[in-house]
Amino acid sequence: MSKLGLIAGNGVFPLEVAAGARKRGIKVIAIAHINESDRALDSVADEVTWIKVGELQKIIDTFKNAGVSEAAMAGGISRARLKDSFAPDARALAMLAGIGRFSDDAVLRGVAREVEGEGIKMIDPVPMIEHWLAPAGVAAGPQPTEAQLRDLDLAFAVARQLGSFDIGQTVAVRDGVVAAVEAVEGTDAALRRAASIVGAGLVVAKAAKPGQDLRFDRPAIGPATIELLSEIGAALIGIEAGVALILESDRTLELARAKNVAVYGHA
Repeated sequence: MSKLGLIAGNGVFPLEVAAGARKRGIKVIAIAHINESDRALDSVADEVTWIKVGELQKIIDTFKNAGVSEAAMAGGISRARLKDSFAPDARALAMLAGIGRFSDDAVLRGVAREVEGEGIKMIDPVPMIEHWLAPAGVAAGPQPTEAQLRDLDLAFAVARQLGSFDIGQTVAVRDGVVAAVEAVEGTDAALRRAASIVGAGLVVAKAAKPGQDLRFDRPAIGPATIELLSEIGAALIGIEAGVALILESDRTLELARAKNVAVYGHA
C-alpha cells in the first residue's frame, strides 16, 4: 500500500492511525468531519479534506482523485451533534433509504459498501497501531477485588445483550447493580450519570457489539477515558483483550497507575 484513505471521526484514534501509516511510508489522504475531527489532523496527514457529516460523494471523489485503492475508518461521530452538522448529499440519502435502519453499524456498513462499490477496499486500521491492542488481565492500576470482577462480568454480559440492539458499548455497575448503560448521549455522559446516582467505585465495561464489524468501529480507551474515570471516582474499566485498543498506551497506562484506576483486559 502506498496510499491510505482515512475517513476520520472524532478523538485521537484517527491521528494515531495517520501517524502509524506515515511511519510505514504510506501517504495519508484524509477526510475529516467539521465539528468532529481534531484539527491536528491537518499536521499529521499528507492531505486533508474537511466535509460535513453525510457528504458521501465528496469522500468517494476525493479518494478516487487521489488514486486511493484502500481506505479505513477511525473515530466516531457524535449522534448528539448531528442536529447541527448532518448534511447528507443525494448519494448519502439514497444509501440511508436503502439500509432502512439508522443504527451505527448499519450506517457504517452502508458507507463502506458505497466506497467499496467504487473499487476502494475498506480495511481494518488496527495493523497501523496493533501494539495498542489490550492485553489480558491487569494492564495498569490495582488488582481488582473478587467483587469487582463479578461486577465486571455482569457489566460485560449486559453490554453484549444490549449491543445486539445497537444501543451502546459501555455499561457501569456497582455492587451488582447496573447503574447506567450508554445510549445516544455517549460514554462520558452515561458514566457521569451513573456516578451521580451511585457514587464512587463504579466498575465499567466497554465491549464490542455482537457481530460488530471491527474494521469500522472498535472499542477504545485513552488518556481522556482515565481522566474521566478518575474524576467520577470509578474503580475499574474492563476492555476486551485482543479486541479493544488502548490509545496512546504508554501515556494511558501511566495515567491509570497515577490515578489508581484499574485497566483490565477481559478475556
